[in-house]
Amino acid sequence: MIATKQIYARKFHSPARKLRVRLNKSGAKPKSRQHILDTLNQHINTLADHLLQSGDARQIVAITGAPACGKSTLAAELARRLIAQRRSAVVVEMDGFHLDNAVLADMGLGLRKGAPETFDADGFIRLIRALKSGRDVYAPRFDRTRDLSIGGAIRIPADTQFVIVEGNYLMFDEAPWRDLSPLWDVTARLEVAMPELRARLIHRWLSLNHTRMVATRRAEGNDIPNAQRVIDHALACDFTLNGQPAVN
Repeated sequence: MIATKQIYARKFHSPARKLRVRLNKSGAKPKSRQHILDTLNQHINTLADHLLQSGDARQIVAITGAPACGKSTLAAELARRLIAQRRSAVVVEMDGFHLDNAVLADMGLGLRKGAPETFDADGFIRLIRALKSGRDVYAPRFDRTRDLSIGGAIRIPADTQFVIVEGNYLMFDEAPWRDLSPLWDVTARLEVAMPELRARLIHRWLSLNHTRMVATRRAEGNDIPNAQRVIDHALACDFTLNGQPAVN
């Protein structure tokens, strides 16, 4: 077991902790990106140290957790730390496999975007399997500004040692997502209490110039149920990381 001050990192298939926390109705503001990064720093050090001891073989690392828990920040900073140690690392985002808005509308899922069934799960699984092929691989990237995926936007050269994959459903106990579990070399789950997640999810919509009423309705109608679903159907990870910012 790896222990760190004021945070924890449980290793090697410890049970996934389920969070069932009453939603915060206070409208509290989410913590800043820098505050989140400060919270994650010890976790990043723990993961980087572990990966740097893994030898020269390719490692496919899954960073998972509920939406807005800080996965993208953690993955990007972990890659930066590894590159600083003269290792090659690329971040791949599951969000690149969002189904197009027109397809979702045809399926009647336009208001459910972000739920497990609104992704090309089979295509994503094929990508992860291809990452083990020893060839150059290209992955899509999700453009949040345009709300669409861009194919072939991320190149993963064959000699990349660390492929860091981040997304909500990487260790998720529903078909077909559970088929991903044996494909990862290292898995880490980032956990944040629901009141903080709620604040961050509402803030995302506010940042797109929605009113607080609309932002709250969008978050509570889709994003927060998706977050709870991730929590309720979580598979055990090698590392479980407490991403809750400390109270100053």
